[in-house]
Amino acid sequence: MTLFPLFLKLAGRRCLIVGAGKIAEEKIEGLLDTGAEIRVVAPEATPRVRALAAEKRIRWQRRRFKTQDLQGAFLVVATTSSPALHEKIYREARRRGVLCNVVDDPPHCDFYYGAVVRRGALQIAISSSGFSPALSQRIRKTLEKQFGPEYERWIALLGIARQQLFARKIDPVHRKQLLHVLAGEEMFQEFLRGEEKETKRR
Repeated sequence: MTLFPLFLKLAGRRCLIVGAGKIAEEKIEGLLDTGAEIRVVAPEATPRVRALAAEKRIRWQRRRFKTQDLQGAFLVVATTSSPALHEKIYREARRRGVLCNVVDDPPHCDFYYGAVVRRGALQIAISSSGFSPALSQRIRKTLEKQFGPEYERWIALLGIARQQLFARKIDPVHRKQLLHVLAGEEMFQEFLRGEEKETKRR
């Protein structure tokens, strides 16, 4: 079965995390900047999860999971140490049409977390479809070297240029050609040489 790669808009959507240990921390951190409504259900939590709850960046319910917790959820991530609970969560999530990810249990996942390289608005996600997360991590490290921190400013400039071009009355075909020129290697090398003002002007 081939996976369908996509980037989701989670702003305003409820994302449920069952468990509040170190693994849950990682999953929560990945959701924090998405604008999602993050709910955590667990009897105990790490200091980091407690702090996020105190800051009201997430909502932590200090108790065991109930099937009603899936009501209104868009996706759920199960991070506990109980296979029986994970099976219950997955079965109930499927019944309700809620996307489910059970950590380190591919058969009980509707989606996988990819290894991600982030450079501002630029995101490069790598997935092995659950076959080898270790390989995905190795590829991520290689890409982090290839796409350095400078890409964060570069993608921001390209975004501004795109907005300006779409605000003008330009032939769509010509506009597409211009966008490809702007994103080309020559312009990028000019940007790297520190000629940011000239890049902006062009």
